[in-house]
Amino acid sequence: MEMQLTIKIVHMTIALLLAVVIIARGFTLFVGVQGNQPNPIARKLFVMLQHLSMTMIIVTGIIALFLKNFTVAPWFYAKILLFVVLFSSLIKAYKKDDSILLAQRRAGLAIAVVALLAIMILVLVKPTFG
Repeated sequence: MEMQLTIKIVHMTIALLLAVVIIARGFTLFVGVQGNQPNPIARKLFVMLQHLSMTMIIVTGIIALFLKNFTVAPWFYAKILLFVVLFSSLIKAYKKDDSILLAQRRAGLAIAVVALLAIMILVLVKPTFG
């Protein structure tokens, strides 16, 4: 039981780190942009932190599933779907492609923030369906 609690605490802490990184990296789409590309200052740090936090969320989530014998609540599937939306919208927002307009990048960031907030609300409320 204590292993499961430890994994849960690490998972939630990394999720908080991801939220901070998404917000901090989001400022690069509004301050110091160069054409249609985000501000390159501290790009490597933000990319590293975002990749690390996403990877750790996935790894700790799989470990937590394993420890629970893969028994999940119905809202868990919505959480996974929202995580995929979060992941894909961040890819759209920060892809190194000059054909992606700055407005599209900002829309991708907005979708990512909404998905992240929805995940957090879903985890806090833990709704029952049916």
